[in-house]
Amino acid sequence: MDNNSGLRTLNNDPVPLKSVSVEVEVQGHVASVSSCLQYENQESGPVEVVFIFPMDSSAAVCRFRARIGSTEVEAQVREKTQAREQYDDALSSGQQAFLLEESEESEDVFRLSVGSLPPGETASVTLTYVTELAVQADKALRFCLPTVLNPRYTPAGCKSITTEAAGALSGDLPYTLSLGVHVYSPSQIKSIESNCPLTPVELLSQDSTEAQVRLLPGYRFDRDVELLLYYVQPHLPTAILEAGQPTAKPGDLMGDTVALLSFYPDSKAVTSPSKASSKEFIFLVDCSGSMSVMGRIDTARDSLLLLLKSLPIGCRFNIYGFGSTHESFFHESVEYSQKMVNSALKKVKSMEANLGGTEILGPLKEIYSKPCLPSHPRQLFIFTDGEVGNTKAVTDLVKMNAGSHRCFSFGIGEGASAALVNGMAKEGSGHAQFITGTDRLQAKVMQSLQFSMQPEVSDISVQWDVPPGVAVTPLSPPPTVLFHGQRLLVYAQFTGQSHSSMDGSVTLHYKLGEESLKNKLTFNMKSEKDSSLLLHRLGARAAIEALEGEVREGGDESITEKVVALSTQSGVSSSHTAFIAVHAENKQPIEGPLLHRTVPRAMLEDRSRHFCGALYSGTPPQSLVKACDLVPRNEHIYHLPVTGKESGKPKLGASLRQIWGRFRRENRKPQLDRSCSRRPVQRKATQIDRGEPFERPDTDLYRRASRKIDGAVPSLDGKMASVCVAGALSRRDQDDWPGDLLRLIDLQNADGSWELDQSLVSILGKNKEEVAKTSPVESGSSSVWATVLAVLWLHGHMARFKDEWLLVAQKAVSWIKTQIGADMSRFVSSGNSLLGLQVEPKALGQ
Repeated sequence: MDNNSGLRTLNNDPVPLKSVSVEVEVQGHVASVSSCLQYENQESGPVEVVFIFPMDSSAAVCRFRARIGSTEVEAQVREKTQAREQYDDALSSGQQAFLLEESEESEDVFRLSVGSLPPGETASVTLTYVTELAVQADKALRFCLPTVLNPRYTPAGCKSITTEAAGALSGDLPYTLSLGVHVYSPSQIKSIESNCPLTPVELLSQDSTEAQVRLLPGYRFDRDVELLLYYVQPHLPTAILEAGQPTAKPGDLMGDTVALLSFYPDSKAVTSPSKASSKEFIFLVDCSGSMSVMGRIDTARDSLLLLLKSLPIGCRFNIYGFGSTHESFFHESVEYSQKMVNSALKKVKSMEANLGGTEILGPLKEIYSKPCLPSHPRQLFIFTDGEVGNTKAVTDLVKMNAGSHRCFSFGIGEGASAALVNGMAKEGSGHAQFITGTDRLQAKVMQSLQFSMQPEVSDISVQWDVPPGVAVTPLSPPPTVLFHGQRLLVYAQFTGQSHSSMDGSVTLHYKLGEESLKNKLTFNMKSEKDSSLLLHRLGARAAIEALEGEVREGGDESITEKVVALSTQSGVSSSHTAFIAVHAENKQPIEGPLLHRTVPRAMLEDRSRHFCGALYSGTPPQSLVKACDLVPRNEHIYHLPVTGKESGKPKLGASLRQIWGRFRRENRKPQLDRSCSRRPVQRKATQIDRGEPFERPDTDLYRRASRKIDGAVPSLDGKMASVCVAGALSRRDQDDWPGDLLRLIDLQNADGSWELDQSLVSILGKNKEEVAKTSPVESGSSSVWATVLAVLWLHGHMARFKDEWLLVAQKAVSWIKTQIGADMSRFVSSGNSLLGLQVEPKALGQ
């Protein structure tokens, strides 16, 4: 057989994996996912194939089967050591076997082994899992199909599963992906959005509660596939009862009814700056090398600026940067004041992604070693790209210190470990956010900051009221955190019989300060049959996770035995079990030496070195490496001719400032080549082409973007230069943070006020004399007038970013009221006249 044909890895080894086909069925707030992987051995001898891939960290893998020819083999869940031994025994005896196991380091990475695939043979394996859909800040439900698995930094002494499989550039993977999604909603479906190209949404019912959509061909594994589902009434409290298997043993989980209850507690808790002033805020920022990719560190810097300006007077704060080492801005948390904020901002603006690897345990241990301040509850914010190999050690440390703080985590960029980001927030009674594609970190940061400012909820309990003869066993651990308006899911097992016409209820009790509150949900005891047993699988996964936590805390062997028993009984995998299938019907042993093939995983991090390596011998210039890091193949690419001689090594002359200068003068975007073919773009000559001088734009947008790209990326023919601006230009009028908004917030004082200086009035588009003479008061502090104008400008010109500057404006309004009282009507009227706005006084709390 020709060894040069078929799919091949970057090392030129044949790759048996041909395609991945995924079908998703969404039922309200949960989803069932079936992934089918097609293999074909095009070599002359038998092969063993290993595929390491990312998985939704909240997923419950509940079925695994293999088809060889016309024979289908159903896998069984076994204790992990036994499953591995059974797999090895099968291969040594010439049988075909299939093994699916969860990584021991992180529950969002799985390893699939396909053993003894004969030459010329095809096989398919199908794994099924169920998962909950996360609620987003805009009330959307998020489904994510992870496809990118970047290398994860692993500290000395730890083991990482990602080192076992070679990474391939996302556009170079030798297999394809197809995806179909079928949605059933309890209310009308408003829209379905994605970060990847989709077919038009097809509504399948007259009431718009059923729809389907597919991923368009050509997906390049350059990002996780994300879908956002918008329902007309997405957040109604609901109770769903699912009947058990008639053939299961009575009293077993799979034979009893399982209930899923969705709460949306309305505690009427609001962000309280006065209470937040007695809190401690610690910001832990990933400064490892991988944070340089796609401007992640720049976004983190801007978010820190927004956070610092939004904190209330009287709180305490500190900032840590971490990588292979870590450092804090201050020896201990300091009181929020103008002097301390200025000092912190100076250090924030100099933060770079230059601290090496991702050693997150060290800074966490240091933070937890410092005693909490009396009457200052600690709020910990962690920003990371989530690429670590010791995930469970990190989340266990957060859990050990859960009683002393709340943890709010942010996963930045494609491939961030959901297990790490979700795990830290879950164990730290906080909230997790993910920022991918065109997501805005600032908006999500401010939502979490508002959560952190809500009063702590205590004494949370769940009370059941069910008919006589029915016993309730909670499957999910008791809730430890509640946020106003956020979803809370509760799973429970009902043992016993009740009449379908009877009702039950569950009441959520909690205390907000000294006030006792409750939310009650009444439901009918009739259970619905579902052959997929979706709720049973999710309930089992919740119970397994709780038990695994006890094991890591030092629980005895009996806890591990409970995990294995529940996993095998429910058919849901765990870190202590694995799926094993052996094709026992094949009586003819497979002969010949077994070739080991590892399927390359999708990754993003090595793109710069791969691309630059085709252009330069030796180490490429640092500016080129930085620019290449920003050129994923599906991004918009802007082309400019290289200045200087075309012979020899390309000169990095077509820089971002040239693109930006031409953009500003022509008031349009640079010529866009969506094909990303790196061919010259035909266009008319511009001032830059003729070598004419240009004026450097004085904007913060230029500052941030030029820091990302020091030079242009030469094309393969050496005659053109291509620069991906990573969104700084292509989305400037859509999603980017405007430079004027960034500068305005940077000018605000710690107490919430602004000074009437030239920097402010230039943003307002006025001159200082004009602003001064239109003040509604002849004497007094000009800062009041400046602050009113700044707040009006935010409402009038930056309304679409309101979620991001709301706390900044609220602090400003509070300061104004301390200076002139509650009546600001004259100031608002005069400010509207000066700025040409029509902002209503009620927007400022009037």
